[in-house]
Amino acid sequence: MPNSTHSTTQKSLLSVAVVMNLSFRQLYEFTTETEIVTIQLTPNEKHVLSALIDLKRSMPAELAEKSSLNPDALMQSVFLLEEKGLAEVRESITDIYALSEEGRECAAKGLPERRILTYVRSRDERVAVSDLKKEFPPAMVGIALGWLRRKGWAVITDGMVVPTVEAEPDAGADEDVLRTLFDENTLSDAADAGKETVRDLIKRKLVNATEKKLRTITITEEGMELAGKVSRMGGADEIVQLTSEIIRSRRWENIRPYDLSAPVPRARCAKIHPYQRLIDRMRRILLEMGFTEIKGDIVQSSFWNFDALFQPQDHPAREMQDTFYLDSEAELPGGYERVRDVHEFGGDTGSTGWGGRWSEEVSGREVLRTHTTAITIKYLADHPDPPGKAFCIDRVYRREAIDPTHTPEFEQLEGVVMDPGVTFSNLLGYLVEFYHHIGFPDVRFRPGYFPYTEPSVEPEVYVEGLGWVELGGAGIFREEVTAPLGITCPVLAWGLGVSRLAMLQLGLRDLRKLYQSDIDWLRESPVCVH
Repeated sequence: MPNSTHSTTQKSLLSVAVVMNLSFRQLYEFTTETEIVTIQLTPNEKHVLSALIDLKRSMPAELAEKSSLNPDALMQSVFLLEEKGLAEVRESITDIYALSEEGRECAAKGLPERRILTYVRSRDERVAVSDLKKEFPPAMVGIALGWLRRKGWAVITDGMVVPTVEAEPDAGADEDVLRTLFDENTLSDAADAGKETVRDLIKRKLVNATEKKLRTITITEEGMELAGKVSRMGGADEIVQLTSEIIRSRRWENIRPYDLSAPVPRARCAKIHPYQRLIDRMRRILLEMGFTEIKGDIVQSSFWNFDALFQPQDHPAREMQDTFYLDSEAELPGGYERVRDVHEFGGDTGSTGWGGRWSEEVSGREVLRTHTTAITIKYLADHPDPPGKAFCIDRVYRREAIDPTHTPEFEQLEGVVMDPGVTFSNLLGYLVEFYHHIGFPDVRFRPGYFPYTEPSVEPEVYVEGLGWVELGGAGIFREEVTAPLGITCPVLAWGLGVSRLAMLQLGLRDLRKLYQSDIDWLRESPVCVH
């Protein structure tokens, strides 16, 4: 054997010697060169080699029976032996022919041309085609007439079928093949039957052809030599697990060596999608901060999606290019007049409002929610009494062109805190705490503008290699938003795009990867991201 094999074996034996508290030399004295060679084989490989000594050349089924192995275990061992040059596996493709349902009927009753010819001969040697179609299925008659002419058994003259042979013709090659297949079920040698004949029967859909892969396993000269050594050793099974009894008895002649440096296959364990893990992590952080999670419908009225947030009805965000409008309308909630008055002239808030006429029809149109603020504002309307802390993580929809940084649907996080004592400083504190838990130690804020909050800020986090990155918007709901809902205390609010945060956390450059089933990326993505 090559020196590399001895080197690997020696390393393996040394590892066993360390476990057994023996010197390498002591252990090696009990291991002959022949044994070193044979212990490179698994027990199943030894069984296959022993069986191949007698068979020399075998099909898998025969070899499996001889070696007492199931087919899967057999072929696994055979391929391992082939890698070691101890066996050869040769594959061949064989065509298997079998009768179709129509072919089985023809084999039992006769081919259409045979049946028509027999009928014509029994009717004074001349029969009109029209009469044949009354006696037999028209489709069958049409097929039979073509083959009668092709085989030279009959001609059609003036609409009459006239035989051209004096007696019933002997069975042709096609009828012999049908009979053989009918008796033997399958045929695997087209050469004996005539390839042209079988091809015609296949075209006539009387015979089906399938391919079958056949494997032949042959033992090599090296395999024969090693199999003899295995046989002389009596086929002793290897010891694959050391026990105290084996160590005390010093019976380690058949200890199987292990190469501790050999590579092992990677385990492809099931795990949660990286994006879902991040969403679950954000949810857990907010729950631990004392927030309550809320949910809402995907379809919302324009009232909750826009009007209740003091967005004017001519705001660009309402245009068709940004919003998915539905062909349906929702009933406006009770007290909607207070929202209408705030829009038109400020209501009782002291604001001048947006002016103009507020349309109930526009407010009732249903849309696919464009932000999760529609959920939180409706929650506040249903729970106007403080205190309250709630958040929503869910999918929103906008008419966006799909590219590496935009998709028409994505996840958004929205949070609100309602309490008489909260201030703008509390809002910044909540945001800093949240982003720190997510994994961004450096957070800063810059002034921003949103139609429904005042003052407003845009949080930014520092990302190595990218610098400061904006992650959402925040502010305190304006009185024009809270007063019509019956809320008399400050409400802190913020929102952020979860997918943008996921791109930073997961190191992605293409947002679409979050929604594609890229199995390689899913396998390589780490379970934990710090």
